[in-house]
Amino acid sequence: MYQSFDVSSRPEQGPPRLASLRIQIERASLAGFLVPRADMFQGEYVADCDDRLAWLTGFTGSAGFACVLRDQAGVFIDGRYRVQVQSQIDLAAFTPVHWPEVKLGDWLKEQLLDGGEIGFDPWLHTMSEIKTLRKSLKGTGLSLRACANLVDAIWADRPAPPMAPISAYPAQNAGETHDEKRARLAAELRKDGHGAAVITLPDSVAWLLNIRGADIPRNPVAHAMAVLTDEGKVQLFCAHGKADGIADHLGPDVAVLPIDAFEAALAGITGPVLLDRASAPWALRDILKQAGSTINYGADPCALPKARKNAVELAGARAAHLRDGAAMVEFLTWLDAQVPGQFSEIDTVKALEGFRRDTGALREISFETIAGAGPNGAIVHYRVNTQSNRIIAAGELLLIDSGGQYIDGTTDITRTVPIGPVGEDERACFTRVLQGMIAISQARFPRGVAGQHLDALARAPLWLAGMDYDHGTGHGVGAYLCVHEGPQRISRLSDVALEPGMILSNEPGYYREGAFGIRIENLIAVCKAGPVEGGDKRDMLGFETLTYVPIDRRLIVAEMLSPSERIWLNAYHEQVRDHLQTRLSERARDWLSAATAPL
Repeated sequence: MYQSFDVSSRPEQGPPRLASLRIQIERASLAGFLVPRADMFQGEYVADCDDRLAWLTGFTGSAGFACVLRDQAGVFIDGRYRVQVQSQIDLAAFTPVHWPEVKLGDWLKEQLLDGGEIGFDPWLHTMSEIKTLRKSLKGTGLSLRACANLVDAIWADRPAPPMAPISAYPAQNAGETHDEKRARLAAELRKDGHGAAVITLPDSVAWLLNIRGADIPRNPVAHAMAVLTDEGKVQLFCAHGKADGIADHLGPDVAVLPIDAFEAALAGITGPVLLDRASAPWALRDILKQAGSTINYGADPCALPKARKNAVELAGARAAHLRDGAAMVEFLTWLDAQVPGQFSEIDTVKALEGFRRDTGALREISFETIAGAGPNGAIVHYRVNTQSNRIIAAGELLLIDSGGQYIDGTTDITRTVPIGPVGEDERACFTRVLQGMIAISQARFPRGVAGQHLDALARAPLWLAGMDYDHGTGHGVGAYLCVHEGPQRISRLSDVALEPGMILSNEPGYYREGAFGIRIENLIAVCKAGPVEGGDKRDMLGFETLTYVPIDRRLIVAEMLSPSERIWLNAYHEQVRDHLQTRLSERARDWLSAATAPL
């Protein structure tokens, strides 16, 4: 199994660790210390050795941070984790804070009326974070101080850094050699007046050099940073020995250096240096300024080119989704044959991973499978373990969010299924979520439209019923890279224009705490849309659906669907049947035929 079911959160360990941290805070003459869920590379996911937030608090979500003061300890979490955090931290020691509704600066001003200094590790916070926080604290008597990491000082059994070897990613899958990528990006650097760019995000480094790694669970990236010059040459910084097997792949224009040499190399860069405030750690700013370098601020030069998948990457994504879709249908066939009350969430996760393994192509799962039954389904990023494991009973909804890493693509799919008959309220909620998903699938929009402009389409059916969900409607997805990839998103916060080739998730949901959760998710790719008869806007975009797996008809209140929604659903199910039926066992083909019958 790729996934384990060990209990990873120990709330009882939080208070003594918090007490030890407060001793360090007092010794440093600080009023508090920030503990983010971040590493020096500033990717979304961290290795065990860098998961300071989980070690200190017990909270294991993929986003959030803590601010520890001498008499308060706030754990800042967004809407995805407000149920989860309640069971993972000691509520007598830590206080959940609803973020981003409550800004850190405002919280600090309320807690520290007499002012004081807040310590932070400059490698674990981006320039944007620190700049924003300093601005909010201006004139308050509160300030920030860069310092050594105080959590590391008390973490006696901290795991060793990961040392997985770096491997080459074939150009036949990437669609472009790294020589071509480097030359293309170097030309952009010259045009914009940058002498070099510092690249800190592991998935950007992986994309640029056509390499992959295994330092982060579920994400095929390596802990590495890079400097790209305006001549197209690269210095790759990683732990000693990790890149020994790819010297021929990298070639003479890519120098491999130990990560310990990174700071000295930065100080030696001549000419203006491009830094991305949103992803580069604050420490880089200090190093470059002390060296007298000129800093130009702008976007990571790999971000948009990586997001715009080329024809080969899109073809790989389609192939991966057909393979993954067949595995999902085999799994759903198995699931429908189970007897309520005689199987569990862990049984479900094991079965699904088994069907993906049976494809013979699975490299990894793309994230920890979410299989939440009944009230566990309302925990947006629920991870089943041996303590939380629930026997799945008749009358419950089961939410399954999962994905696979294949060499030709990364998948992510959510389906919600009934275990026996369920109530009309659940079916009505499911149908509203489905209507939102269909609205995104059918969307047409002019160039320049961003995810924030489309997000409301998915929520409108829920809003009409006084409902909503506390997460974005869609995230970007990589090409055999991270299942969460920026900068593209469908979210009210995203101002990045959608462009052809971008892959996103389309996943509205609805969650009723203590009762059930619903989410329906397909992956979609931005594509050119044909002209509409009578319309005068010719340069329009739309979405190609990549995921082909039935949506459970038993949960749909057909009378709530409009004619166009019903047409879309029936057409989608016909496509699912056409794409998958030759890939399935006889039992699964029979199941699929019934599951995709016209509504």
